[in-house]
Amino acid sequence: MLKYFLLLGWLQIFPGIAVAAQTETILVVGDSLSASYGIEQHVGWVALLQQRLKEQGYPHQVVNASISGETTRGAVSRMAQALKNNRPAICIIELGGNDGLRGLSLSEMESNLASLIKQCQRQNAKVLLAGMALPPNYGVAYTKAFSRVYVDLAKRHSVTLLPFLLNGLNGTEQFQSDGIHPTAAAQSQIRDNVWPYLSPLLRKK
Repeated sequence: MLKYFLLLGWLQIFPGIAVAAQTETILVVGDSLSASYGIEQHVGWVALLQQRLKEQGYPHQVVNASISGETTRGAVSRMAQALKNNRPAICIIELGGNDGLRGLSLSEMESNLASLIKQCQRQNAKVLLAGMALPPNYGVAYTKAFSRVYVDLAKRHSVTLLPFLLNGLNGTEQFQSDGIHPTAAAQSQIRDNVWPYLSPLLRKK
């Protein structure tokens, strides 16, 4: 009983302690699609995800560790530090697009993504793997093999798979002039694509 009143006293003096104890981090490790390339950070889907979490009463804090132009190889080299700094409860891995667009080895891409997943799981972080797709001009065999990498990884490592991050984006008004990066107006759709796969991994405290 004495310990209870001592703890209660500390929480009354330092109320921020209670908030910090309840906060869990969602770490987003991605490329330009998550780094708000060409648009303001506050309108990107990651920022919109943070807004939805707050609106629905989730205490999670989203940390965006995405870098434009990032490849799976680059992410592997910095993942350990990102995990150490943030100690996330959930990791959203959105990578592979740049590997595919550059025609890099799919076996290396798969190995790198597997390494990222295993690093997260060793830290007891749940993983949401965001799948990507390539334009048809890369050839049927390569594009199919590229998409299959995500499916195989999700099954092998028992992680949640979002099949295609940009699902539902098909109008020219939803992409910037490069035809690759979504506009600000399309970010809410991306957030909505992520939500049904992320929400089962969340818990309210």
